[in-house]
Amino acid sequence: MVKRHRGGPMHELAIAESVVEAILERTEERRVTTVRLAVGRLSGVVPDALEFCFELATSGTPLEGATLEIVSPSGRAHCRSCDREFEKDDLILLCECGSADVEVVAGRELSVTSVEVV
Repeated sequence: MVKRHRGGPMHELAIAESVVEAILERTEERRVTTVRLAVGRLSGVVPDALEFCFELATSGTPLEGATLEIVSPSGRAHCRSCDREFEKDDLILLCECGSADVEVVAGRELSVTSVEVV
């Protein structure tokens, strides 16, 4: 699992740098051709911004030129008031019953799912 960073308009750059660092620790100097990430829709990470920052963070590394593939799993939440589980793809965490006593159970993930090297 990659550490999550919060705050500031460039937190995607810090995330991209963390992803690159984590991959380099495991692949050393081998050339990386593809990186696949799971970025949950409730993670607060903007995939387009992360893609741009990934390109910057890989410059001059064995990951330079690698393809970044991002899947964005849907969010799921559980309402503690009415015991209902529901899909949620935005950060306004209210149940249809009107309760804000909601727990996110999926959709906040940010992880490297696979890496292809040559």
